[in-house]
Amino acid sequence: MPTEARQDPSPHPAPDPVPGARRPGRPGHVLVLGGTGEGRRLAELLHTGGVRVTSSLAGRVAAPRTPPGEVRIGGFGGPAGLADWLRAHAVDAVIDATHPFASAISFHAARAAAEAHVPLLGLRRPGWAPAEGDDWHPVGSLEEAARAVPGLGGRVFLTTGRMGLAAFASVDAAWFLVRSVDPPEGDRPPRMRLLLDRGPFTLDGEREVLARHRIDVLVTKDSGGAATAPKLAAAREAGVPVVIVRRPPVPEGVEVVPGPPEAAAWAREVLGRG
Repeated sequence: MPTEARQDPSPHPAPDPVPGARRPGRPGHVLVLGGTGEGRRLAELLHTGGVRVTSSLAGRVAAPRTPPGEVRIGGFGGPAGLADWLRAHAVDAVIDATHPFASAISFHAARAAAEAHVPLLGLRRPGWAPAEGDDWHPVGSLEEAARAVPGLGGRVFLTTGRMGLAAFASVDAAWFLVRSVDPPEGDRPPRMRLLLDRGPFTLDGEREVLARHRIDVLVTKDSGGAATAPKLAAAREAGVPVVIVRRPPVPEGVEVVPGPPEAAAWAREVLGRG
């Protein structure tokens, strides 16, 4: 089945003849709130298993890696708009496989799923844990990370993404190497160099980045996963301190699984195929 990519013109599309109803013989429909490697892998598992899957991407990356199945790009118009979309497209289950720091959509999904009476599951890759030799400085926000930087180093490898650079715009006592998939917009550190790149990254590559730019402090989010973890090992080897932003909480009452296979098994059970 070819991948269908489209931009929904409205968060309130025309409803199906019987919105939200499970009809005999109708294939199950799962909405995956994606944009992550786990979301793509989950869509592959569901699509291969004969499940109708729609992956929703926020559209913040210029050239996203689209998964198989149907793909929807753009917002829903808040929790009410998402609830309307679930009913209108006869969605049987929602799996939130967004980035661990995309907390707004996670809370919107919890409210929308409850309103539309659709089961919801959270898919979250496990977070990172410090190893022997690490010099980690956990903080609760990007703003706290910006305040911690001047006391730790003057050449910063900033890997928190392009959306949060404004938090570091007032840090003029340090130079920043900012790595991002797409060019940032808005406020940013006054002294910085932009490195456009997309993971997965290798340990040798991260060692070279730290050495070439004489990095003496790393700032990152606890995103988890293997694709961007080599920077932590490189920092450990080089004795570079790491300012790491803790994850926001998931919505209360939402079941969470660590990987796509577990999420696919949950979906099959919800759809009566497990």
